[in-house]
Amino acid sequence: MFTGIIEAFGKVVTLEREMENLHITLESSLSKELKIDQSLAHNGVCLTVVKIVENNYTVTAIKETLDKSNLNELKVGDLVNLERAMKMNARLDGHIVQGHVDQVGHCTAVEFNEGSWGYTFEYAPEQNNITIEKGSITVNGVSLTVVNSGKYTFSVAIIPYTYEHTNFKALKVGSKINLEFDLIGKYIAKLNRM
Repeated sequence: MFTGIIEAFGKVVTLEREMENLHITLESSLSKELKIDQSLAHNGVCLTVVKIVENNYTVTAIKETLDKSNLNELKVGDLVNLERAMKMNARLDGHIVQGHVDQVGHCTAVEFNEGSWGYTFEYAPEQNNITIEKGSITVNGVSLTVVNSGKYTFSVAIIPYTYEHTNFKALKVGSKINLEFDLIGKYIAKLNRM
């Protein structure tokens, strides 16, 4: 379980395909603190550390993960948002995040607003996911508050700190993003469909 508060970047060093799996090796300031078998969120996707060598570590994404996230789009040199699993005795600064991407969306607008940035995203309706204004959403692993909510679209406002310390600064119109919708909202949406 995670909080959506990004701790560091990982820089993609190598991408190695093995059958339908993708082994992703990243360089990060967190590498020396990691352990084999540890869960770590990558752009909001919970992956297991399988190898550590100095400042680099490797995780493996299987076909299911690649099909439901933007990890298949990674290129060497890309920056990935990283968060270690939350400690049970720590403050919950973001919101409850499972590290299970619900679907991929894409950026439809980026706007600079005299000191902050506004991002608008759109997602496909097939899964009946919902957002609400002032509700929580996770975009590439970042816990955010929904500013505007529409049918299969929503906007968020990004402060300068978040812009500089996450990969939001690399997002542009058309960028694919990982979305994890609010856990409570998912249960309510499912109950309404029953």
